[in-house]
Amino acid sequence: MASTVTIRPIRYLGDPVLRRPAKRVERVTESIQRLIEDMMESMYVAQGVGLAAPQIGVGLQIAVLGMPDDEPFAIVNPEIVEARGSRVMDAEGCLSVPGYRASLKRSRHVVVRALDAEGEEFTLTAEDDLLAEALEHEVDHLHGTLYVDHVERMTDLQKLQGQGWVQADGEPVDANGERD
Repeated sequence: MASTVTIRPIRYLGDPVLRRPAKRVERVTESIQRLIEDMMESMYVAQGVGLAAPQIGVGLQIAVLGMPDDEPFAIVNPEIVEARGSRVMDAEGCLSVPGYRASLKRSRHVVVRALDAEGEEFTLTAEDDLLAEALEHEVDHLHGTLYVDHVERMTDLQKLQGQGWVQADGEPVDANGERD
């Protein structure tokens, strides 16, 4: 009998579950696999490229990622084992902080060790791409950290207003975060 997928509501900034470190998954069971399926579907419905379990109120170290043009996958108990280099991300956002984006620094090169949806260990390397950014972003969620915690200046935070983005001071900016 096929299981049904449940779309889970996204928790928003201010919800205490987002600030609690998530617990390790002891074993990837059928219920964990169902949760992963729910998370993937919830991520797509919310039009995200990543979703961590705390974002749907579940305090477990699980995240799903769905890069454009790639198959979605899960990372269970992910650990960043290497992060080097630095680059500025112009428009990082988050499903738990809707309507905002910010410029912030992320690593150029990221290596993550995790379990997959079957409970098998694997290592994933990403460099200078959306996946590298998303890996750091989702692992942060599992430690109770949100991307806004990395924003150096509040003026780097931009809010969607009407059809465009504005700086925290209300000045309009273009798609790259530059003042119009």
